[in-house]
Amino acid sequence: MVSLVALLLGSLLWVPCRALRCRGDAGQPVDWFVIYKLPAHSGSGDEVRRGLRYRYLDENSSGWRDGAGSINSSEGAVGRSLQPLYRANTSQLAFVLYNDQPTQAWAPDSSSRGHSKGVLLLDKDGGFWLVHSVPHFPPPASSGAYAWPSTARTYGQTLICVSFPFAEFTKIGRQLAYIFPLVYDHKLDGIFGQKFPELVNVVEGHHVRQEPWNSSVTLTSQAGTDFQSFAKAGQFGDDLYSGWLAEALGADLQVQFWPKSPGILPSNCSGPWKVLNVNQTSFPGPVGPTFPATDDHSKWCVAPRAQWACVGDMNRNLGEERRGGGTLCAQLPVLWKAFQPLVKAFEPCKDGPRASK
Repeated sequence: MVSLVALLLGSLLWVPCRALRCRGDAGQPVDWFVIYKLPAHSGSGDEVRRGLRYRYLDENSSGWRDGAGSINSSEGAVGRSLQPLYRANTSQLAFVLYNDQPTQAWAPDSSSRGHSKGVLLLDKDGGFWLVHSVPHFPPPASSGAYAWPSTARTYGQTLICVSFPFAEFTKIGRQLAYIFPLVYDHKLDGIFGQKFPELVNVVEGHHVRQEPWNSSVTLTSQAGTDFQSFAKAGQFGDDLYSGWLAEALGADLQVQFWPKSPGILPSNCSGPWKVLNVNQTSFPGPVGPTFPATDDHSKWCVAPRAQWACVGDMNRNLGEERRGGGTLCAQLPVLWKAFQPLVKAFEPCKDGPRASK
């Protein structure tokens, strides 16, 4: 006989079969997760050297934990979340895939588009927004299978997935109109095109054409958690972090980004809030790993004292001052406590003293 306790637990875990949301490493529905794909040359072990290991975090984590397997496996959080995209029958789904470095078989000039990478995947009950730093990812739906690109094994990468109710995709579409992403695959048939004309405009290459050139909105997840989306157009003409985000959050920021692009901006202490470039990341624990920013293509920032943490897709360089892009931020203790200790070292400002952590 099934116990009353078992029935109650089962009812708590049950979700509608069509409800689309982020999936955790064990396949469970989660409100959000963050993946930190480790650089290939960090730590030890064959899979680490091949750049397939990752650390995982979600709303129920007490901190970072080892990923369930390899990042290229369809059994991990990213693969499980994207699996509906590659099923034979996607008639009840809508999706938008965008990447300024799209799949290698589809490579137009993206220099005028936003420096942005992400996935929207939803059904009539809701879906998720996956914001990431991974070039040539994910494969288009027509490929029929999830895969991790070989070009994204060497360096560190970050991905944040947040589950949102159906109605929130209107606001997400408006944010993407600022970013001006390069869409390389999409499906917005029937009710999805009718309900989300903003997303249709994004797919067709339309973008904001008048001030203001930046937009911040609160997006509330399926579980009621608030995330703050920051999006800027190329006409904003300034760095996302020192030109807006630090002031908007009212906090100093430590920013991890790809430091090998041209025209890197130095740490900035000219305003009331310091924006400091991270140059070394270290995971806690006896085995770390620790690695320099030159091995890390991820894009994230943390406020060392104000409990904000953000994961996005923009660097700090001159070229990206004139390109669209954004980041997704939250004041969640579990998120902040995971990212705040990662900053091992940062570049001090040349015009001021080194800020304390």
